[in-house]
Amino acid sequence: MTKRPINCGVGPAFEVIGGKWKAVILWEIHDAPRRFGELRRLIPGVSEKMLIQQLRELEADGLVDRHVFHEVPPRVEYSVTALGKSLNKAMGPLADWGEAYQRSRTAAGSAASSSNKKKKA
Repeated sequence: MTKRPINCGVGPAFEVIGGKWKAVILWEIHDAPRRFGELRRLIPGVSEKMLIQQLRELEADGLVDRHVFHEVPPRVEYSVTALGKSLNKAMGPLADWGEAYQRSRTAAGSAASSSNKKKKA
């Protein structure tokens, strides 16, 4: 994969959280460490393979810590690092924007649907 030049800070940020699941994973571990099985239950729709891959990438990027407990059976917990916490904090306003956007699109869709029903009547 060839890296393209980046002209602003948004590029590197999206390289780190790009993809469907990384931001969701970071959000789910922001307040407490989580085990793999917990994450699978908390994030419906993510496959085991994808969750493993995304966790490994987040760990490689320094956003997630993986802690192995040497016990029988072995236990692994994932927690957010200080860098990951700062990214979660930065994503807060983006999440707020996304929710407002979704509400406005839903309202616009409802208004258009209502308008079409009136035209047909």
